[in-house]
Amino acid sequence: MGAESSDSDFTVWGVDQNAYGPVELPTLVAWVKGERVTSDTWIYDAKNAAWQKAAQVPELQMFFRPKESGTAGGAKAGLPITEIEAKALRRVKILAAMTDEQLERFAKFMELEKVEAWTEVVKQGETGNTMYLILDGEFRVRVKIDGKETILTTLGVGEFFGDISLFDHGPRSADVVANKDGVVLKVSSDAFDRMAAEAPNLATPFLLAVGKTLAARIRHDNKRYSDSVKFARAAE
Repeated sequence: MGAESSDSDFTVWGVDQNAYGPVELPTLVAWVKGERVTSDTWIYDAKNAAWQKAAQVPELQMFFRPKESGTAGGAKAGLPITEIEAKALRRVKILAAMTDEQLERFAKFMELEKVEAWTEVVKQGETGNTMYLILDGEFRVRVKIDGKETILTTLGVGEFFGDISLFDHGPRSADVVANKDGVVLKVSSDAFDRMAAEAPNLATPFLLAVGKTLAARIRHDNKRYSDSVKFARAAE
């Protein structure tokens, strides 16, 4: 079946008695959301070389817990981190290099927030001091010009936003709106300062990972700007 090709591979045993995969975690999560995978579906986890039901897979457990009633049209903050397995944090790209033990310690400094569809998580122009790591859902980054919405990008599981305000506490440069229900991990400046003081061996790799991602974004934006200038000059 090829499930042993990677530690991150999963194979799904379908209702038609056929094995599907191996697939990586983002694909598996999409299948759960699309109800192709239910809590009773058998999953082969190559990392642990074992079959278990989807509801028992640490990275998927958050999707099979009973839904709680929240405040309509908004976010529910302050959820205890115990509601999600620390291993599920590995889906966030900047945390992927951490060990399970580091993730568990990292989680203790953070706060979960369930976000309902169409919630404006951050608002352009407002000051902020919190960064958000996306564990579930989809978020659009937008700016409004003359009352019209312009989408800058769409962010999904494993990505983050609000990083600049974490460090300078300045105004948000754009709105970030949930396209559908989601879950984010909040990293406030107070929490980061506390982690830096109490667990610098966690804060340092986290900060380096954020820095590398921001550098990659800047390089990408510089190349896009350079290409647009070259295109414009060629058209003259």
